[in-house]
Amino acid sequence: MEAAKVKSTAKEFFLLTMGTLLVAVGSYFFKFPNQFSTGGVTGIAVILSALFPSVSSSMFTNVINAVFLLLGFIVLNKGFGARTVYCTILFSGMLGVFEWLFPLSAPLTDEKMLELFFAVLFPALGSAILFNLQGSTGGTDILAMILKKYSSLDIGTALLCVDVIIAAAPLVLIGPESGLYSVLGLLLKSVLVDSVIESLNRRKSFMLVTSCPKEVCQFITGTLHRSATFWEAEGAYSHQEKWVILTALSRPQAVALRRYLMQIDPHAFMLITNSSEIFGKGFLRA
Repeated sequence: MEAAKVKSTAKEFFLLTMGTLLVAVGSYFFKFPNQFSTGGVTGIAVILSALFPSVSSSMFTNVINAVFLLLGFIVLNKGFGARTVYCTILFSGMLGVFEWLFPLSAPLTDEKMLELFFAVLFPALGSAILFNLQGSTGGTDILAMILKKYSSLDIGTALLCVDVIIAAAPLVLIGPESGLYSVLGLLLKSVLVDSVIESLNRRKSFMLVTSCPKEVCQFITGTLHRSATFWEAEGAYSHQEKWVILTALSRPQAVALRRYLMQIDPHAFMLITNSSEIFGKGFLRA
């Protein structure tokens, strides 16, 4: 049991590390050199770096994250997430290492739209992985935790408004081109993060009507190592005795169950639904 817990924790922190790495790569190599301000702390850092060119965006990001992290320790106490602390410190460290190993004075390419794509894609993928594990790279997420504790504000709406202001600010402070790219990047990021989270959590919910309930349930519990609920029913047309089985599976398990059903009960009725919000043991934590 201890070995399984250690393995699960190691897997979780590996995913947190990879998610943070994706956010750091997208921010340092694509967002900062092009002055894309797509919201959050990195967006604020891009604006400040444009106003004070002697200080890099990475440095501004690290300083702002450190301030928010300190506020989190002071204000949130035990409610302050360990995953957020880990990812925030790791994110700052990665930016520092990148700045030391790969100093950039200009964008990697002359294709601004291509760079915007990666400036949005990498952080969106990384953020989706972190959010899925209830972690984040700090910054405005810590501010959201503080606001949630001490106010009745709609936090999601408030943070979205702040991100819109941050993304639109380059229109005035940097230039129209940078501002328009930043607003476009914010729109793409908001859509992409939700899509990736939904894809990561996507499962198949099954509603089966079969004449072989024991065999099907044995396959689900014994081979697929999932659980199921079943109850007796009656066919409306044939009036034959049937059994309805309800279960939720991952995509590979769903394929295996479909194949098995076609072998033992070709006339089984299957209702298969995509779902990204299944709560319970083996799925999302409520």
